[in-house]
Amino acid sequence: MINPKLRNMALLVAGCYFMENLDSTIVTTAVPAMSRAFAVSSSAIGLVITSYMVTLAVLIPLSGWLAEYFGTRRVFLAAIAVFTLASLGCALSTSLPGLVAMRVLQGAGGAMMVPVGRVVVLQHTEKKDLMKIMSYLVWPGLISPAIAPLLGGLIVTHGSWKWLFLINLPIGAAGFAAAWKLIRIPPDSSAPKLDGTGVVLMGVGVGGLTYAAHMLADSSASWSSGLMMSAVSLLFTVAAILHLYRAAHPIVNLRVLKIRTFRTAQLSSSLYWIMVGSAPFLMTLLFQNIFGWSPTLAGGIVLFIFIGNIAIKPATTPLLNRFGFRNVLIASTLLGAITMLLSGIITAATPIALIALLALVSGIARSTALTGFSTIAYSDVPPEQVRHANAFASTSQNLAAAFGIAAATIALRAGEPLSRFFFGSVSKAGAYSIAFFLLAVMATLAAVGAARLQPGAGKCAAPSAAADRPGLRKLTIAATLRSVHLYLSPHSAA
Repeated sequence: MINPKLRNMALLVAGCYFMENLDSTIVTTAVPAMSRAFAVSSSAIGLVITSYMVTLAVLIPLSGWLAEYFGTRRVFLAAIAVFTLASLGCALSTSLPGLVAMRVLQGAGGAMMVPVGRVVVLQHTEKKDLMKIMSYLVWPGLISPAIAPLLGGLIVTHGSWKWLFLINLPIGAAGFAAAWKLIRIPPDSSAPKLDGTGVVLMGVGVGGLTYAAHMLADSSASWSSGLMMSAVSLLFTVAAILHLYRAAHPIVNLRVLKIRTFRTAQLSSSLYWIMVGSAPFLMTLLFQNIFGWSPTLAGGIVLFIFIGNIAIKPATTPLLNRFGFRNVLIASTLLGAITMLLSGIITAATPIALIALLALVSGIARSTALTGFSTIAYSDVPPEQVRHANAFASTSQNLAAAFGIAAATIALRAGEPLSRFFFGSVSKAGAYSIAFFLLAVMATLAAVGAARLQPGAGKCAAPSAAADRPGLRKLTIAATLRSVHLYLSPHSAA
C-alpha cells in the first residue's frame, strides 16, 4: 500500500507535468489564429513553440543543482508560481515579441517544476512501489499529445487562443497550494559547487539541437541551415559529454549510464517518445489535410489513443509479472511499429471504426511500453544516484518530446522526395505514408534496445498482481472520469 502522502505528491507532479507538456503541444492548433491576431506569418508563430522547448532543454539540467542549493520546496514552489504567472503573461501579450518573452519565462518555470518534483517522489519511493508511482508520473506525457488536438481545436473554435494559457491559472494555483502543504524538505547544505562549464556546454548543445529540429521542420527554412545548426550543436554536445565525464561534480553525472537497465531504457524510450509525440500530431494533419475531416472529428478519433492508454492499465502489472519486462517491452514496441505502418496505408475510404480501433491499439502499445521503460529505468538505480539519473532522464525525455512534433514535420518534408523516389510521383498522401514508415522505424529501433535487456531485468520493481490490482483499479476509474470531464468541459482542462 503506497503512503498517501507519497501518492498525493506523485499526483501533484503528474498534474504539473500534464500542464507543462500540454503547453508544448496544444499551441500548434492555434497557429493560424495567433498569426492572424499578431498579423505575422505562421512560420513566425513557430518561434512561440520553439522558444518554449529550447528553454526547457537548456534549463532542465540545472534544476537538480538548484533544488540541492536552494531547497526542493523553494524551487518547486517558485517554479509553479513562475509557470502560472508566465501563462497569464502569455494570455495578456499584445505583440509577438512579448509573447515569445513570456514563453521563455514559462519554459524556465517548467524546466524547474517537473524534474524537481519527480526527484522528490522517486527519492521517497521503495522499489516495490516503483511501478505504481511511475503509472502516475507517466500518464500525463501519454495523455497530453492525444487530447491536445481535440482540446486545442475546441478552444480555438469556440473561444480565443488566449484560453490555451488561461486554463493554466486555476491548475497552477491549486498546484501551488498543494505543494505548500506537501513538500517539506529543507535545503541541502552540502550542495556541490555549480559546474558552470557543464551548464554552458549542455545549454548550447542541447538547446541548439532542439532549435535545429524546429529549423528542419520549418518549410520556409533551408535544409542546409538546419543541418549546419545541427552539426554545430552536436559538436557542443560532444564537448559537453567529454566534460561531464571528467568533471568532479558535473551538472549531470553521466556515470549513471553504467547501470545497464537505466542506459538501455533511456535510449529506447527516447526513440519511442519521439514516435509518441509525433503520431497524434501526424494523424490529426492526415485526417484534416488528406481525408478532409473537421478538426473536431479528427481530434475525436485521435482521442482513442488516450482511451487505449487507460484501457490497458489494469493489465499492465499482470502482463509484466507473467512475461517479464523484456518480453512485454519487445512486444509493445513492435506493436507500436505495426500501428505506424498501418497508419501509413489507411485512406479516406477506410471505415472510421477501423481507424478508431487502430488509434486504440496504438494507445495500448504506447502506454504499456512507456510504463515499462520508465519503471525499469530506475529499478537498479541506488538512492544516492536518483538525482543524477532523474536529471539525465528529464533532459533526454524533454529532448525527445521536443523532437516529437518536429520529427513529424521533418518526416513530411522528407516524405515528398522519398515519395517521388519510391512511387515515381509526389503526392501529399504518399508523403504521409513515408512519414509514418519513418516513425515505425524509430519504434522498431526501440524494440531492438528492449531486446538487449537481461531476461530477468526489473523484477525488483514489479509488485505482485494481487497486491497491485486495487490501486490500479482506482487509478483507472479516476483517470476515466477525468477523461470524460476533459472531453465534456474543455475550458476546465489542463
